[in-house]
Amino acid sequence: VQLQASGGGLGQAGGSLRLSCQASGVAFRYDMGWFRQAPGKVREFVAAISWSGSLTIYADSVKGRFTISTDNARKTGYLQMNSLRPDDTAVYYCALRVSTSPLRRTVADFPWWGQGTQVTVSS
Repeated sequence: VQLQASGGGLGQAGGSLRLSCQASGVAFRYDMGWFRQAPGKVREFVAAISWSGSLTIYADSVKGRFTISTDNARKTGYLQMNSLRPDDTAVYYCALRVSTSPLRRTVADFPWWGQGTQVTVSS
């Protein structure tokens, strides 16, 4: 399994960015998660989505601002980030796990990880 995250870059406070995560080598139903890690901080959960797309969970810090989605035909997941804030600055990682219920939100629950994409939000 390989994951390729893209779409990061420099955004302004109040602006938007969309991250993408392309999966390859996947032959099972998966749940996708997005995590982020700011300098000097531990990696933290951002959002997760089920294989069907019908279930989503979000960290309180991004609820109402970020939207996770998935296109299984393209094996691609997305994280739409609106109303960006400077404290959203971090390296963002996508991750996969075999689809189970309920959705998980811990780093240890996801065995496959992308390389990360930097998001920097200026004030």
